Amino acid sequence: MVRLKHVITTICLILFASAVAMGQSNQERFEAIEKQKAAYISKQLRLTPAEAQRFFPLYNQYFKEIMDVKSKKNKRSADMRNSQRSNFRGSQDIIEFDAQEVEIKKEYRSKFAEVIGQARSSQFFAVEQEFIKLLYKELEGRNKN
Repeated sequence: MVRLKHVITTICLILFASAVAMGQSNQERFEAIEKQKAAYISKQLRLTPAEAQRFFPLYNQYFKEIMDVKSKKNKRSADMRNSQRSNFRGSQDIIEFDAQEVEIKKEYRSKFAEVIGQARSSQFFAVEQEFIKLLYKELEGRNKN
């Protein structure tokens, strides 16, 4: 009986360690992508070091707010799929999340403009989308191999 408990405990510890290792590698991948994104944005917007130093703390706030809204939107979409009831109110909620994203983008466009100017603050959103497209292309390339 004691031996069985020992075996079960060992297996649980191995599974736990594996889960932690997987989580760390995902976090490391995310951080690497974020560094690449920062470099891409800096290059495309031609940010000076001083501008980048002021821009990226704002960008990090913007990114956090956008991700919070997207997370809530995805959760709501999953809830709607799981309930098997696609009612009109659920559709309105999804549109409200989209409206929140637009409002956040408008708010941060003006904040970014204070740091990098109006033209580059508007260009930022296109640059961000270009980076996302590049990520998708790279992922497709990896999946083909």
